[in-house]
Amino acid sequence: MTQLNNVVKPKTKRAKRFLDARAPKLSEDLKTAMIMKGGNTSLTVTQALKDVYSLKKPNAVLYKKKNITRPFEDSTSLEFFSKKTDSSLFLFGSHNKKRPNNLIFGRLFDFHVLDMIELGIEKFVSLSEIKESKCPEGTKPMLVFAGDAFDTEVEHKRLKSLLLDFFRGPTVPAVRLAGLEHVIHFTALDGKIFMRSYRCLLKKSGCRTPRIELEEIGPSFDFVMRRTHLASDDLYKLAHRQPKALKPKKKKNISHDIFGSKFGRLHMQKQDLTKLHTRKMKGLRKRKGEVVAEDQAGQAPKVAKEEN
Repeated sequence: MTQLNNVVKPKTKRAKRFLDARAPKLSEDLKTAMIMKGGNTSLTVTQALKDVYSLKKPNAVLYKKKNITRPFEDSTSLEFFSKKTDSSLFLFGSHNKKRPNNLIFGRLFDFHVLDMIELGIEKFVSLSEIKESKCPEGTKPMLVFAGDAFDTEVEHKRLKSLLLDFFRGPTVPAVRLAGLEHVIHFTALDGKIFMRSYRCLLKKSGCRTPRIELEEIGPSFDFVMRRTHLASDDLYKLAHRQPKALKPKKKKNISHDIFGSKFGRLHMQKQDLTKLHTRKMKGLRKRKGEVVAEDQAGQAPKVAKEEN
């Protein structure tokens, strides 16, 4: 006899709290990233993983042991660790003769790999090599994308969406000016992707608005795109589907023009003009002995005197 209901029922309060934390929510928790290295790595890849972990902290898990796996051939180990740590993002580093200094950015949907993109490191400057003061841990970064490829090419569009998911930080209701101090800039140019990290410095400008200067704090990457594994359009739409409770409710008969002005449409019942009260005038007042007759065509009334 087959079991129709596969819902796991908790036996303790601790297990119930654990399952409630994993259950779907209207406003999901901040995404956690797994950062791990493969069986063969270089010093460049190891340091790059540590620097990306520094940017992503505290919403990241860094695995120090080597994991002998190939995500493009078999992703079962990634899905296992994702379910274990409740992570929906991952960064995998590897190094070999065919693909040296390799980083794989990816994300998962329902604990299955949704899409992943392999980037090769051609030039790297670590955080420790740039002797400037860094941003505090957990600072929400501002993400800037430059280059037509991020808007025209399919693979670069998915890479932009993936990097936004990876680095966007927590959702906040309001932002203060002093809190905007970290900028991560991505540039797509001549088939390469350049990643730079800056710190915003607010200088005196002689007016209310401060003068802004950017100071590079690292890390700095020059990437080249290698292999890609993109989800199908149907699965991609399913992963981005929004619950009905979060969708804004449409108000009927209300529209806006290009300038933002609001227009409303009113629906009224059919009026009976025979009962319409008009302005009373002495010249139209009925006198004694007069009969008011209307034309068949509904024109202005004619006044006729009765014959004696």
